[in-house]
Amino acid sequence: MDDNRLAAELRAIVGERFVLTDSAELRAYECDGNTIFRRTPRAAVLPASTDQVARVVRLLASNGIAFIPRGAGTGLSSGVVPQNGEVMIGLSRMNRLIELDLRNHRAVVEAGFPNLKITQAAQDAGFYYAPDPSSQPVSSIGGNVAENAGGAHCLKYGVTTNHVLGLTVVTPDGAVVRLGGKSLDATGYDLVGLMVGSEGTLGIVTEVTVRLLRRPQGFKTVMALFDSIAQASDAVTGVIGAGMLPGALEIMDKQAIIAVERGPLRVGYPEGQEAVLLIDVDGLSAGLDAQVEAILRICREAGCTEVRAARNLEERLKWWANRKGAFGAAGNLAPNYVVQDGVIPRSKLTEVLAVVGEVGEKYGLTIANVFHAGDGNLHPLICYDARVPGSTGKALTAGSEILAACVRAGGAISGEHGIGIEKMADMLVAFSPDDIAVQLAVHDALDPRDLANPGKIFPC
Repeated sequence: MDDNRLAAELRAIVGERFVLTDSAELRAYECDGNTIFRRTPRAAVLPASTDQVARVVRLLASNGIAFIPRGAGTGLSSGVVPQNGEVMIGLSRMNRLIELDLRNHRAVVEAGFPNLKITQAAQDAGFYYAPDPSSQPVSSIGGNVAENAGGAHCLKYGVTTNHVLGLTVVTPDGAVVRLGGKSLDATGYDLVGLMVGSEGTLGIVTEVTVRLLRRPQGFKTVMALFDSIAQASDAVTGVIGAGMLPGALEIMDKQAIIAVERGPLRVGYPEGQEAVLLIDVDGLSAGLDAQVEAILRICREAGCTEVRAARNLEERLKWWANRKGAFGAAGNLAPNYVVQDGVIPRSKLTEVLAVVGEVGEKYGLTIANVFHAGDGNLHPLICYDARVPGSTGKALTAGSEILAACVRAGGAISGEHGIGIEKMADMLVAFSPDDIAVQLAVHDALDPRDLANPGKIFPC
């Protein structure tokens, strides 16, 4: 099918305004939050309903045209970058709150609905949606499902897959299926679990049923400063070892602190500080002060130079805004950066972070570390200047060496950002050929013609 006829048939489904073919308009769809990999799609189509998505997919599938579902474009693994003339199916118009069922602690939203708006819709009744990626003000729930997004507070409450109960999915041939529902469990295979984290390679999620939680009675946040990452890691181990499960345990190292303190979200951390640890505890108000006192003691025993609880809500929110702004603040260290997403056992934090430092020295790159210390999800921000020949390649190679170190430590190559294009080769470090063959067999059973987001996850 030639481009003009394809565009005309797509417009007949979604309307004249919602099919983009101009090269200038399509540039907005050439990459996601990882700007290293770029390519323009054949066209972009913006459906407004599950029915329109299904009709678009049936049209494309009948002509053997591959497609890529896209949410807000905040992903960090180049998971929505075209490879060979695919059509982009943007879900930004599908942004409705379909149902807010507070009696059963559930919400049903379209794929383009922003993460944070779920909490905003339910907060007056005392509910919230737990997964909180740093991109939550703008990232869409469909994208969160595709990548199995996490966040700072997923240590205690779990990542996206722990809060998704049902999905409406358009299959690669254009059928509409509904998986799971409002109940806590469904009979048969866990197809909801299969779809969450599949990065759009098994179909297009158009509606999501999520679990809402009651907002805890109280929150307390502790900030502790340390002269070394090792001391901060010891404090994390001490808190968990004492039988406490905080809502969040987050560490920023010296370079990350420098980055955020150069921006508008600065807290005023002492110059030259090696590490800051943020700890959130929540639950019944009656027990929070005792937990905070225990955490203060553990941090002092680990050798902190300063530790205190937030004096009020304003200070607490300021600390967390500073932490959640760390990725964007990396631009204060270098013109470009790539963020990695390895996972390791908590007991290996000091060991693997030492390797991260060695990798940075080896390639002459500044690496700022921001990570979910409680669950061992590392986010090394590898800074470089793309204007310098060879620097982009060095940054990518450094990232792969860090991921290999995570695997050697008993970890994984992604905790919440997905594989996309960026980490396809790293799959060979994480999995044996037989492991990959089994995963491909599952994929091929559901998408035998490889139409849904092809050229992602699996090494070529």
